[in-house]
Amino acid sequence: MRIGVLTAGGDAPGLNAAIRAIGQMALRDGHEVIGIANGWAGLADEYAGRPLHASDLQGVIAQGGTLLGTARYNLDNPPGGRERVLSAIEEHLDGLISIGGDGTHRISTWLADHGAPIVGVPKTLDNDLLGTDYCIGFDTAISIVAESIDRLYTTAASHHRVMVVETMGRLTGWVAAMGGLAGGADMIVIPEFPVTMDDIMKHLERRVAAGLAFSIVVVAEGVNLSTLGGTEKGELSTEGVGGVRLATRGVGQFVASKIEEHTAIEVRTTVLGHLQRGGSPTAHDRIWATRVGAGAYDAVTSGKFGTIPVVRDNNVVLSPLSSVIGGQRQVPREIYELCSVFF
Repeated sequence: MRIGVLTAGGDAPGLNAAIRAIGQMALRDGHEVIGIANGWAGLADEYAGRPLHASDLQGVIAQGGTLLGTARYNLDNPPGGRERVLSAIEEHLDGLISIGGDGTHRISTWLADHGAPIVGVPKTLDNDLLGTDYCIGFDTAISIVAESIDRLYTTAASHHRVMVVETMGRLTGWVAAMGGLAGGADMIVIPEFPVTMDDIMKHLERRVAAGLAFSIVVVAEGVNLSTLGGTEKGELSTEGVGGVRLATRGVGQFVASKIEEHTAIEVRTTVLGHLQRGGSPTAHDRIWATRVGAGAYDAVTSGKFGTIPVVRDNNVVLSPLSSVIGGQRQVPREIYELCSVFF
């Protein structure tokens, strides 16, 4: 069996662990595993598949990024990209494993609906795919956020400053909430539960009244600027598939500037950006990426196409690809309220 594997969308720590699991299991069982370079581009443009050998998979479990390369690639502009992918799969592969997030699995679902032998794997730093408790890269991202807050805490306390930390979080606040909770942030602002600048000011005033002359405020990049009293820029930088690069909105800097306008507190802003994507994956990401990768391999070799292995209640289970698209898994109120307890 010729089993293809690709990584699409943004890179994430743990992708190589999933690729390794798929590749080593396939080679063990006598199958051919084909690495597709640069996501959907490696099928829609000139075919970019190559056999992966055991030597390609040695030592990669500890490496961040993806050994296959990735890209944000629009299959609909110009039209016909999806059909070219279908043709490439039919010509070169007996099964395909696509590792990605919501956008990737929208394409994967369409391909499955049109007869492609495809299985997904959940990956997104935002951890907001529906129907799964885990996505590749999330644990590493929140660990980086927590470590960054640890480091900022000492300088904030020493200089009696407010540190505004901007994290990833396009439509949901999982990275900000869990990374901020682990790092001991004093206030966490996420898209699911909007706050105003007045709310932030009152929070800072409570800390000052309690004798706390510094604060760590964590803000997800996707929070609503208008709720905070700001306005969106007329033009925002976009990614290859047309998605807005939310870091260009400057949410963290906006919050910092408003705090400085209304208080005498010195404020600094740290935008963590791509640091959250980089470096070696945590043990948690290595283990669970391996488990969902193994689940995808088992699904392909069992002919269970149009599915995706997801994590529920600490187990890997197969779910329809369509079950992870069409919305976002949001931070529940009980977690947000827990974050709000600590000031």
